[in-house]
Amino acid sequence: MSIYAISDLHLSFGENKPMDIFGDKWENHFKKIEEDWLKNVKENDVVLMPGDFSWAMYLEDTYEDFKYLNKLPGIKIILKGNHDYWWTTVKKMKEYIEQNNFKDIMFLYNNSYCYENKIIVGTRGWSEQEEKAEKIMKRENNRLELSIQDGIDKFGEDKEIIVCMHYPPFNSYEELDKNFIATMKKYNVTKCIYGHVHGEAINEAIEGKIGNIDFKLVSCDKLDFKLYKIV
Repeated sequence: MSIYAISDLHLSFGENKPMDIFGDKWENHFKKIEEDWLKNVKENDVVLMPGDFSWAMYLEDTYEDFKYLNKLPGIKIILKGNHDYWWTTVKKMKEYIEQNNFKDIMFLYNNSYCYENKIIVGTRGWSEQEEKAEKIMKRENNRLELSIQDGIDKFGEDKEIIVCMHYPPFNSYEELDKNFIATMKKYNVTKCIYGHVHGEAINEAIEGKIGNIDFKLVSCDKLDFKLYKIV
């Protein structure tokens, strides 16, 4: 079993919002993702998708986007992004998936999953540069800790923890002992993937191993629309 990641698919099969307005590289980006996905992912593999899955505004408008995802192999775990306005309660989303007979699609929200010896946890996160940052950062950090504690309680303390976030867990190297990073260190997290960052901003993204944590930006344009293999 392998674990892959890719973020910010921004699918719009049910919306008139093509991504190629953001540059030629986005033209038919969903086909590029599908081609690489089919080439690499097996049925028992896991694909982590940390945010901005669909441009749809309402859950009932996501049908074509989930249909696209459903035909791809593997177990898909979706985290909420800042553009996932369709996101509602986990109960309603699970019901929607079941009603439409979509398989192997799960949601990461105050919970956790375990595959072999890896615990998957996460939260959307926030940016200190955004409005009401302090209050929302505290809430999101609490959600990260709840997710980690859920994983440890259900699956034990002897497993590697992989954190998924939509926003970067920091804006600068000065923040490496604050908020989300402090929580990750507290629980000996070894890997953190995140999305949200596009275009020229990709060049400023903080990646690589810092201390004991390996950080990786997995927004699909950063990955040239190919899945990143975590393990």
